[in-house]
Amino acid sequence: MTVASTHRAILAVWRIEQPRLITGLARLLRDVPLAEDLTQEALIVALERWPETGIPERPGAWLMTTAKRRAFDQMRRRRMLDQKHELIVREMEEDEQTMPDFDTPLDDDIGDEMLRLIFTACHPLISREARVALALRMICGLTTEEIARAFLVSDATIAQRIVRAKKTLSESGLTYETPHGEELSQRLASVLEVVYLIFNEGYTAARGENWLRQQLCNEALRLGRVLISVAPMEPEAHALLALMELNASRTAARTDADGNPILLLEQNRARWDRLQIQRGLHALKRVQQLGGAGGVYALQAAIIACHARANTAPETDWRRIADLYTELADIVPSPVVKLNRAVAVGMADGPEAALAIIERLHDEPALKDYHLLPSVRGDLLHKLGRYEEARRAFEAAAALAENQRERDLLLRRAAEATGATGATGAEKE
Repeated sequence: MTVASTHRAILAVWRIEQPRLITGLARLLRDVPLAEDLTQEALIVALERWPETGIPERPGAWLMTTAKRRAFDQMRRRRMLDQKHELIVREMEEDEQTMPDFDTPLDDDIGDEMLRLIFTACHPLISREARVALALRMICGLTTEEIARAFLVSDATIAQRIVRAKKTLSESGLTYETPHGEELSQRLASVLEVVYLIFNEGYTAARGENWLRQQLCNEALRLGRVLISVAPMEPEAHALLALMELNASRTAARTDADGNPILLLEQNRARWDRLQIQRGLHALKRVQQLGGAGGVYALQAAIIACHARANTAPETDWRRIADLYTELADIVPSPVVKLNRAVAVGMADGPEAALAIIERLHDEPALKDYHLLPSVRGDLLHKLGRYEEARRAFEAAAALAENQRERDLLLRRAAEATGATGATGAEKE
């Protein structure tokens, strides 16, 4: 392998192993920021050594061992006399030859190491935006750019939030901890948001060559299933699980054999996972039993359920979907929600009605660089036969898209609009 290909392989391993490394080290060190620093140091060592020695058979174990040794050296250099640190060093030395058992539940209210660490990062002392950004970056391995895209803010803004959150975590003496009772409940909304954003990034990747990041979707689903055991009476926990299950049921139909995206209305619904749909609908029914049908995740799950219940695309209840988006917009006045509502209105009332909504969103600052705004506009213009305008809209969307698969799809749609323009011109002649 060349150095460049080895580096690509290392970074691929890194994306998989980083959350597990930070989780394991945070459990041993009781210090989340230090765990992240040591994990980063282990990556640097791998980038230096693996091009020469080759990638180890168990790269995750190699990285963990390297990070642990760095921790030993750091603690010994500081000659820590604190009894707590001495105990940690002894525990680590005893465990040096083995990987931590990430799958053994702890004797606490959470029972999952990754989720426990997310609850730690979502401490009330840290602002809501910062705690979510911190958890996504440090624990879940999302890049600053991916998180910024999720929040529709600049990379610099997210970077500042993460720095402030890490500083608060360090200076306040907050440790790797298990919140209980009311304290756990106070953090739950932020934890749900973290899991939701992990799933979203997996479902439609912000960057890179692949449209899907299946590992992130699977991890979010796993965390969601754990969460309903942690908070069995919280309707939004069940709602989030319903939303993820229903969306994930379409995975097999969302791409072709080459990994290219297939739009919702063009998907082969026979490939949708009916068992997963039933799980999602069951979770949504539980939400209703708990009286949470009007929650943010519950409304989104109800929207996806409209698609899941339709055997064919024309059977979709778009009027119901538009009404649900209107209800959601009253709770979350987000321009993205309004954009999604415009799509539903376009299907229910026609493209002209939807285009009027889209034009009002044109000056929304949060959507200035959001590729889906010109993408939706292009689709509506194409349906109205305004092919030249549609082509320009699709090209503008492609210029903003950072995922290669999505960019290619938008360029194909621009080419289709160009072909339609030519056909129309020939007919006129």
